[in-house]
Amino acid sequence: MILHIFSVLAPIFGLILLGYGCRKTNRIGPTAAAELNRFVVWLCLPAMLFESTATASVEEIWQPGFIWVIAIGTLAIFVATIFYTMWRGRSLADAGLEALSASYANTGYVGIPLCIFVLGEAGLEPALIASLVVVCVLFAIAVVCVEVGLQAGQSVGVAIRKVSVALAKNPIVVTPIVGVLWNASGLGVNQGVLEFLHILGTATIPCALVSLGAFLASKQAGSAEGTMTLVFIKLIVHPVLTWVLAYQVFHLPPMWAKAAVLLSALPTGTGPYMLAELYQREASVASRTILLSTLGSLVTLTICLYLLP
Repeated sequence: MILHIFSVLAPIFGLILLGYGCRKTNRIGPTAAAELNRFVVWLCLPAMLFESTATASVEEIWQPGFIWVIAIGTLAIFVATIFYTMWRGRSLADAGLEALSASYANTGYVGIPLCIFVLGEAGLEPALIASLVVVCVLFAIAVVCVEVGLQAGQSVGVAIRKVSVALAKNPIVVTPIVGVLWNASGLGVNQGVLEFLHILGTATIPCALVSLGAFLASKQAGSAEGTMTLVFIKLIVHPVLTWVLAYQVFHLPPMWAKAAVLLSALPTGTGPYMLAELYQREASVASRTILLSTLGSLVTLTICLYLLP
């Protein structure tokens, strides 16, 4: 059993370690993480998402119970962390960023390969749905919190408009929607186009994980106060809450329940760091949370894989 779990996790964390080592030894340059990230976000991942949604059946994509489990678990962690960090004296903008760090699972870079390795090709659907919830719903709410906090009483409508424009320009949000609409049209996808999308999409996993490793190799400057609490919430509280929702409340089918717990047990994604950089807020807590949760998830994911049926 342990050897099986190791064989599942080793390729994922091996690629992250490879990116980390290449950056530390200057085999790849300081802009490698950013450039690989752009390659994944604008080309590889959209190709994979479009191929999946344009060719999947409606039953494969529409899983309301799973959507509720992911949404409730993620948003409950986000809201609770906001109240906790504001109680500690943080502003709404900073509390929004810290809450995002505690609830923003790395469903794209780590979740998709993990679910495919553990659950087979069927694992792509839950990873895709979770990614849409995290990117479209959670990230949007976090942006609104930051905007409202920074505008100090100005119009919430302005913040909502900015969020809507940002999401409309995000290929990870737009591509699955286009794929679903194309699927519903009944037009089908040409075999040559499918092969092109498949070749491009297969580059997603290695490029994404190497990019993450290169990012983690960058220096983590600044204060780290509160980081360990956020890591504990992300790696322990979040998956435990999701387990209760998936197995005890919504009674999801086994594959979907297991996927929900695994996706909630993922480390923090790069979204909080990018948002902190965008708004020129202190990014050290976000970057350290990403680093420590990624390292810690090697243990917590192993436990999840061992305990889950």
